[in-house]
Amino acid sequence: MLRIDFSGFGCRDYAEREKLQEGNIVITASPQVLKFEKEIRDRKSNYDNLEQVAAAVRENLESWGMNFTEQMISDLDEAVQRVRATEQDVVILRKNSIISDREKWYDGPRGNDRHWPALHAYLLNTKGWAEETIRSLDEASNEVVSLLDNPSKDQFRCRGLVVGYVQSGKTANMTAVMAKAVDAGYNLIIVLGGVTNKLRKQTQDRFAKDVVGRHRHLWELYTTSDETGDFSHPANGAFTMPHEGHAQLIVMKKEVSRLRALRKTIRKTPKIVMDKLKVLLIDDECDQASVNSSRGDFDMTRINEAIRQVLAELPAVSYVGYTATPFANVFIDPFPFNQEELDDLYPADFITALEKPIGYFGAAEVFGSDSAEEEDDGRDMVRLLAKDDPDLIRPTRNDEKESFRPIMTASLEDAIMWFLASCAIRRSRGHQDKHMSMLVHSSQYVAQHDYMSDLIRNWIETHGPDIASGSGEMGARFDALFLDEVERTAPPGVDRIPESLETVRDYLPDVLDALTFPVENGKSDRRLDYENGPVTCIVVGGTVLARGLTLEGLTVSYFLRTSKQYDTLLQMGRWFGYRPGYDDLPRLWTTADLIANFRALARIEEEIRNDIAEYNTRNLTPMQFAVKVRSIPGMAITSAAKMKHVHRTSMSYDGQHVQTIRFDHRKADILRGNWRAAANLVDACAKVAATRSDEGSHVLFRQVPFEAIRSFIVATEICNEHMDLKKPHLLGYLDEMGETFGPWNVAVMQPRSDTCSTRELGELGQVRTIRRSRLEASPDHYADIKALMSKRDILVDAEPGRIAEFDGKEDWTNLKSLRPKMPLLLLYPIDEKSPPKGPTKTRVPLDAVEDVMGFGIVFPGQKDRSGGYFAVELDAPAADQFEEDELEEIGEPREPQDA
Repeated sequence: MLRIDFSGFGCRDYAEREKLQEGNIVITASPQVLKFEKEIRDRKSNYDNLEQVAAAVRENLESWGMNFTEQMISDLDEAVQRVRATEQDVVILRKNSIISDREKWYDGPRGNDRHWPALHAYLLNTKGWAEETIRSLDEASNEVVSLLDNPSKDQFRCRGLVVGYVQSGKTANMTAVMAKAVDAGYNLIIVLGGVTNKLRKQTQDRFAKDVVGRHRHLWELYTTSDETGDFSHPANGAFTMPHEGHAQLIVMKKEVSRLRALRKTIRKTPKIVMDKLKVLLIDDECDQASVNSSRGDFDMTRINEAIRQVLAELPAVSYVGYTATPFANVFIDPFPFNQEELDDLYPADFITALEKPIGYFGAAEVFGSDSAEEEDDGRDMVRLLAKDDPDLIRPTRNDEKESFRPIMTASLEDAIMWFLASCAIRRSRGHQDKHMSMLVHSSQYVAQHDYMSDLIRNWIETHGPDIASGSGEMGARFDALFLDEVERTAPPGVDRIPESLETVRDYLPDVLDALTFPVENGKSDRRLDYENGPVTCIVVGGTVLARGLTLEGLTVSYFLRTSKQYDTLLQMGRWFGYRPGYDDLPRLWTTADLIANFRALARIEEEIRNDIAEYNTRNLTPMQFAVKVRSIPGMAITSAAKMKHVHRTSMSYDGQHVQTIRFDHRKADILRGNWRAAANLVDACAKVAATRSDEGSHVLFRQVPFEAIRSFIVATEICNEHMDLKKPHLLGYLDEMGETFGPWNVAVMQPRSDTCSTRELGELGQVRTIRRSRLEASPDHYADIKALMSKRDILVDAEPGRIAEFDGKEDWTNLKSLRPKMPLLLLYPIDEKSPPKGPTKTRVPLDAVEDVMGFGIVFPGQKDRSGGYFAVELDAPAADQFEEDELEEIGEPREPQDA
């Protein structure tokens, strides 16, 4: 039988009628209609349609002796129509998620919600968010809340993962999810806010300001933003009985003692209260500390064990992890075995990838795309350090961490001067009340942070007056740097940064007066403080700056720290984020190697998101589909301890395109050998191809036997600096799939140009060459051209009719669908000089010692079966497999911290 609270039924107070905006129509609803609506929403999952729910509500009321009046019948009908309208108008598009099959219970915000409407108004009116940005947040948070379990159920268990972007506003999504979850019936929100006091305080302040502050009387806070405000066992020993519409909030560190206090509080809470608690546990940066990194299956790291014990004590809980680097989380064992039978944190119920928010400044803006179109080069914001700079700025040996003293370099001077200029520009744009910061992240050693900060402070005290007045050597250098930089980026709609040198000089004294020099690490007493008005600072730090902590108003990064681990490297990208009103000003000073790694990882990161969205269309669940992560030779995906449950899947290039983008441009023997291999292939094609045709400016050979293709690959040297294209992997795949593919098409790509090759390409003789300049950020020992192929190159063998009829988005996937179902090899003869096309600061001439031969391959098939990947095993092992395992006694791994 339904249990219904009768308060509110049978009364009709028109003075308290509530207005709800749906589309462009204002609908009024009485408290009685809203009460009926709530009951229908809470119970509709138990019935086939809304009419059955309404009939059950009426029948239950009448069974208790209530006279169901004509007005109540009308109100019940109105409530049914309101629920039906929101089901039709509010569509949850789970296009970015892999989900398990469970009930649909959440359709979006409701007419009587309190927290989300208040947050919406706060973002719009106080924080100045654009309507379009709020709408994007609304849709993304709707999706996450809909994937949680229904809080109206007595018991539930949900495990999910939300994949965002580095510095992309994951906290904003968490805030919106929290507000909507409380509106929907969750009443205890527990947030694991990182592993440091700084991160926990930052998260506490954000939730208190954005959500709790709008309806403070509806919240009970167990934590505050004070230094001593982390969670501890409450005075009354237990959680309190929740009231309808009220909620309780905990924001705590991922620390064993805190988690044990939480578990103790849960255990001390009376069962009658626990049965009423509907818990949403949000794990921020869930790939850090939460994942079990012990070496044995039966062992658990202490934080991981403590989180799992807390979850086991809660009868109704949805656990949601948030991260921008999900590698460790998708490698969690889905079938853990331990003595307490605690489930691990594998996201068994859903994985969702947040779409890139509107206005986000990310990898695509910095590095461009993998297509050779000029407009895809990314922003001209990366500046390279001189080859000797790293050794002058950071110690190279552990025993030098205390004694080494950094030396001011020209590149660091340039970075500091541009930061001063950017602060002056922002002040001239009316940003005086905004934070402005520069990041210097050169070493993991604590002592080095103080040395570097003092070096920068002393340099500015010495040269600041000359820079502000334009006098002396530094004044002249500042002027020259400014005039160069304003030509390299621009706000939307103009071709340069519009502010003049005179305008900047007017504001420089204010910048110098406001400048502070905080140090952020685990031991510093010179910390960042955003509480007392706008901050202008150059902050030096270590690990705490490489994860989680948001640097407000970041415009300049000077970055030397590097890593051979995917997740660590991506988390270091503090320069990603939002730059409203100043997205033309950010600059990054770093090494060529670091940029090369970032560019490759940006593609892999996007591939994971695309796969999550693609697999959703196949109705797969996280227990059916293991998220695969492409491996890069020479780099680790995450720590070895977090990869103990993964296995390498088959190496495949199905549905992919590959291209040579890095070349040994100074090695004549390699370049000559590759040209010879291509010439031999052309001659072979001329003899064995079914047809040959000139497709515009290109030569196309159709139906070329696989043996000719394989001979070409064997004879070609691929630059070792390719991170995701290795010759042994490619040959292994070709040998496995050769017969399946059948014959190939081969095209020689030639532009309409006057530049011809210095050598003959087989029977084609001298051929026209393309220009592919190298990135200015390339290291000296190889040339990185970023992209060889243009998207439309892959249509060289497509039927003209299919191309003419196509009117969709011209991305790689859509264009590949127009091609015949056979592999295509593209040869690109590249001019040895290859100067850039037009003025540019991001590219320089290729300047190879001979003409270069590049190639691209387009493989048929589905992308979901491609790649050299790692994934967890989803077939549950038999119990007897574990009986033979030997247990290891190991200590708790030390959590990462600054040395």
